[in-house]
Parts: sequence; structure tokens; C-alpha cells
Amino acid sequence: MKDFDNIIKIVLKHEGKYVNDKHDAGGETNFGISKRSYPDVDIKNLTKSDAISIYKRDYWDRYKVESLPKELWHIYFDMCIHMGNSRAVKILQKSAVNRGRKIKIDGRLGRNTRRALNGVSVNRVRAFRVRYYVELVNKKPRNEKFYYGWFRRALEV
Repeated sequence: MKDFDNIIKIVLKHEGKYVNDKHDAGGETNFGISKRSYPDVDIKNLTKSDAISIYKRDYWDRYKVESLPKELWHIYFDMCIHMGNSRAVKILQKSAVNRGRKIKIDGRLGRNTRRALNGVSVNRVRAFRVRYYVELVNKKPRNEKFYYGWFRRALEV
């Protein structure tokens, strides 16, 4: 749990507290937990402790963070939260493929993907994560106001 506890502190710093920005695709969020994903949760009154429990159960455990090389735990967990599991895995897969590994880029964290990630550096994953954000802003220019924050987040985790 120590690793999760250290990582969740940084994630929560990036996610912030209650926000309801009409321009943010996440919609109403608190500690990064969105009403869209958790319609039965009182987002405005969500406690930090409850948010941490959701992150542990629905992200850390569900997406098997600890099945990856330890160096990638933080970035993978953060990407699952910020962009969804499938997209996070595709970024990991692209990082491995562009290092010469032969795997299918399918967004599934199977045995071949986990094996291919051995030796892939967190900086390589960061580079592909930043590339994804650039492509997203190019596709949806209204998201440009979020780009610098996404960029900083990508470099810090």
C-alpha cells in the first residue's frame, strides 16, 4: 500500500478539488472523480477518503497496476484516470513497439504487452503521452486551454 499511498497523493494534487467547467469533457468532478462515471455519487460532497477508495478499487486494482514494471506504475495509473484504461494501454504499447517490441496495439493489457514493457523507460512513455495530448488538441482545438496542465502532469508522473 505504501506505493499506492505515495502515488495517490500526487494524482490528487493534479486532480484538484470540486470543478464544474462546462468546457471540460470531464464535466462535474471532485478529486478527479466525475459525475459522468459515477452518476450515483454526490460529487460535490465527495470526501477525499471516498475518492481514494474509488481510485484504489476501480483503477489501481481493476487495471492491475502492480502487474507492470514498478517504474511504470505511476504513469500507467495516472493515464488510466486521466484518459481511460484502453487509451493508457495503447500509449504503453506504442512506447514498447517503437522500442522494437512486436505487439499488437489493441488497448488490452495482456501477457505480451506486460512482457514487452520490461525495460521501457518512463520517459519513453511520457513522450508518447505528450504526443497523444498534442494530437487531441489538434483534433479538438477548444482543449488547448488544458494543454499546458496536461503537459506538466505528463512530465511529473
